[in-house]
This record gives sequence, structure tokens and C-alpha cells, in this order.
Amino acid sequence: MKIVIAGGFAAGKTTFVDSISEITPLTTEAPMTSASFGVDDASMVATKTTTTVAMDFGRITLSETTVLYLFGTPGQDRFWFMWDELSKGAVGAIVLVDTRRLADCFAALDYFDKRSLPYLVALNTFDGKLVHDAEAVREALTIPDDVPVMAVDARERVSTKTALVSLVAHAIDRKRAAALV
Repeated sequence: MKIVIAGGFAAGKTTFVDSISEITPLTTEAPMTSASFGVDDASMVATKTTTTVAMDFGRITLSETTVLYLFGTPGQDRFWFMWDELSKGAVGAIVLVDTRRLADCFAALDYFDKRSLPYLVALNTFDGKLVHDAEAVREALTIPDDVPVMAVDARERVSTKTALVSLVAHAIDRKRAAALV
């Protein structure tokens, strides 16, 4: 099963894939250059020195017949041409959100809404805490009630595993509900 890990610039997508992948993730991290000045707002992530320019890739084997393939997207608008290719055939997506910068995730939410791809909103806990709780974020971003919203620590394997399990369950529920219609 293909899962997309998406979100805005510096939301923690590469960290998420790295924390859970059973293989050393393939990353396309490149040093941030002067091309990002005035384009990418790094004020809340001053220590960030690299950025994903194509994708991250990780894998988790659940059984002999079930493997999750994780594809992390680039966060900056100028690399979004990759999203269509990365999303083809995906069973769902996790939209990783930095609650200090809520506006950065609107484009990702719109992207998956327009494509009717099941997604889960994962509120990344930077410094171990959320700036806004899940229901406040749901309301602020007008996330539909049927879309799961949960706190996640992208650095912690147990936390990212919980998010992935929740996403797969959500995708299965949506598929079953569509079959009943």
C-alpha cells in the first residue's frame, strides 16, 4: 500500500518517514540556498539547513503480503509538480501540520480534498507540545468531521505508527462506506 506524507515546508515529513521506516529512507534533502530567501519562511525553523526537493521514501513490512510504502512530498510550492506522481495509486495521505504555522497546510488539505483521497491530519508536536489542540485546529482549518485529526510526534516511531494505523483504518472505512452507496 502506498501512503503519502504531505504538508507544508518544515512540517516534519522527512523526520516522520525516517522515524518509522525499516530501511534507511531514500531522501532528496538538499542544502537550502539563496533561492529560498524571501520564498520559504524559515523564521519558525531557524535551525533548518536542508529541504526535500523531490521526495522521501521509506518502507514498512507488515506481513508477507502487506507492505506500506511511504512517500514524503516536498513542502515548497515550487516542488509541488511532484505531488501528482507521488499520489498516484495511494490509499491515503497523512497531512503533517506544524500548529505554529497553520496556514502552511491549507494547500495540502485542498489537494487531497479535490482528489477525494482519504487523509488524516497529524498535528506535529514540536518541543513536545501543541500550540493549538485538535478541535481548535479542526475548526480553524474547517476540516470535515469524518477526517481524523490527531497529535503526532514525528520523531517517535510509536507515534508515527499510530498515525499510519489510523490512516489505513480511515481509508478502509471510506472504501466500505462507498461500497454501501
